[in-house]
Amino acid sequence: MDPLFLSRVQFALTASFHFIYPPLSMGLGLLLVIIGVNYLRTRDPKWRQLSFFWVKVYGLVFAIGVATGIVQEFEFGTNWPEYSRFVGNIFGSLLAAEGVFAFFLEGGFLGLMLFGGNRLGPRMWLLAIFMVAFGAHFSALWILMANSWMQTPAGYVVTQTPMGTQAFMTNFSETVFTPSFLPRLWHTWVAAWMTGAALMLSVGAWFLLRVKQHAELGKATIRVALPVFVIFSILQVPLFGARQAENVTQHQPVKLAAMEGVWEDTACAPMTVVGWIDEANQTTYGIKIPCLLSFLAYGDINATVQGLNSFPADTWPPLQITFQSYHLMINLGMVFIGIGLLAALFFFWGRRLWRSTFMLWILVLTIFLTEVATIVGWWTAEFGRQPWIVWELLRTVDAGSPVLLGYQVLISNGMFIVLYAILFVLFIFLLNEKIQHGPDSLASMEERPVNALPDTFREIFRRQARA
Repeated sequence: MDPLFLSRVQFALTASFHFIYPPLSMGLGLLLVIIGVNYLRTRDPKWRQLSFFWVKVYGLVFAIGVATGIVQEFEFGTNWPEYSRFVGNIFGSLLAAEGVFAFFLEGGFLGLMLFGGNRLGPRMWLLAIFMVAFGAHFSALWILMANSWMQTPAGYVVTQTPMGTQAFMTNFSETVFTPSFLPRLWHTWVAAWMTGAALMLSVGAWFLLRVKQHAELGKATIRVALPVFVIFSILQVPLFGARQAENVTQHQPVKLAAMEGVWEDTACAPMTVVGWIDEANQTTYGIKIPCLLSFLAYGDINATVQGLNSFPADTWPPLQITFQSYHLMINLGMVFIGIGLLAALFFFWGRRLWRSTFMLWILVLTIFLTEVATIVGWWTAEFGRQPWIVWELLRTVDAGSPVLLGYQVLISNGMFIVLYAILFVLFIFLLNEKIQHGPDSLASMEERPVNALPDTFREIFRRQARA
């Protein structure tokens, strides 16, 4: 039992499970702001009713996301102490900034968002919702700064200290605006907005299919979420995804070669749509589009793409999982464009979307596909970075703990699997319960007066005065 391998499995498990929730919180936050603006603009009670409902869903997502995210910070110390020692002066400061500037902001306004709906005025409640959504995006910004520095380190110096070799920040702006940061940030934000929109589309379609008493609210939900999903699904692949691919081409060419299964330097390199890597024979089989990879990577169909054999074999990432994750992400991105355009066609074509069982079921299932796409996109980035934990500075094999034993990590892995399975079942159960129940009526949500607590105290004082 190799403790390093088991530690890698543990971090992949915990990070992948955690990554289900942050995109949902960012996407739902954006759409909650849109719903709140719609209410202020129209004063239509259905928007306020939807705000109450989706705030409850957001609270559930936030709770599970926090519970699963905290674990990873401890793993840096327990499983990856050599990594923490090497990059702690850079990575640690960015994580600390995320907690101080972003997480506290999000958590500070969360209570107002969750419990202020019938206490705050509509504008103040919308402000609380906006600050929570802003905090979620701000938190992702700092996390991506830290992760992007691992992909393309900049603004640092490596120094020998009494504690060993360590990296120190020398230029803050170069560190945080490392070359891969902005492309990764926009790519992640847009994926999150699509994921949040997909959840709303799924629930809205479910109301139309099964929870008939909330059909009008389901239509309103789809009206809000569908434009967001359509617009960003169209922009994601050719714009934000393409910028990310260009950055990988410039700074991590061996990752690009692994993502596309390119073995030899190739001019007019084709892009594989779907395929399989035969590592033994150094061959990639599949359906290919001639010259497309050269064009996407360099803007020139005759450009030469470096192959894997141009790099030392010990710098290759795990090829099959990098290749398959990347292509699953890309292909799902194209599927989302098709789903969005088809749903828009049904919507504008005499509102046939409300009556098309086939199209509504596709919308119900879209949330599962978007979650898969975000997770395999993260796998592409992280598996593709191997064997480096910090690109060309620190290898993963040198970043683990020298004192951990295999059975210790194996036992903790088993505990995580059981715990996360329970959390996931609980999340699905509670989410399903909220969806099946649907939004409460405004009368039931606002029947408790804002001044109920002060009235209670006044009654006590009156009784004491009479006594």
